[in-house]
Amino acid sequence: MFCSKCGTENPDGAKFCSKCGAKLGPAETPTPTPTESAAKPETDSSTGLSANVAGLLCYVAVWITGIVFIVLEKKSTFVKFHAWQSIMTFGVLTVANIILSLIPFVGWILSTLIGILMFVLWLILIIQAGTGKMWKVPWAGDWAEKQISK
Repeated sequence: MFCSKCGTENPDGAKFCSKCGAKLGPAETPTPTPTESAAKPETDSSTGLSANVAGLLCYVAVWITGIVFIVLEKKSTFVKFHAWQSIMTFGVLTVANIILSLIPFVGWILSTLIGILMFVLWLILIIQAGTGKMWKVPWAGDWAEKQISK
């Protein structure tokens, strides 16, 4: 039995909530707060996965999984957004990394810095997509939004 006030699970037959003390009815269920329901993306995607899991998977193998989900996904704008953002963000950074790694000394240092940037962005984007947020990388996120509106 769940408390309708705070959402805490209580033992069956309890008359009052063990956390907040509110009176419990016979079959009360928690009601999501407006922020909880607003933070969740569409419930599923055309791949059969929940949208936030599919969005997270768009970043797992950087731009490669972005391409896979662009091809597979037909209905979820959340997943399409993360797939396009993955392709643009990590595609551009990968090309820059390869070009800079060919330049001795200064290029190697810049290439290393881009590699670190890619890793940090990768972690942030996986966490944000997994929690159902459409966090936009500057420029790449705007471009991704334009692509899904086509």
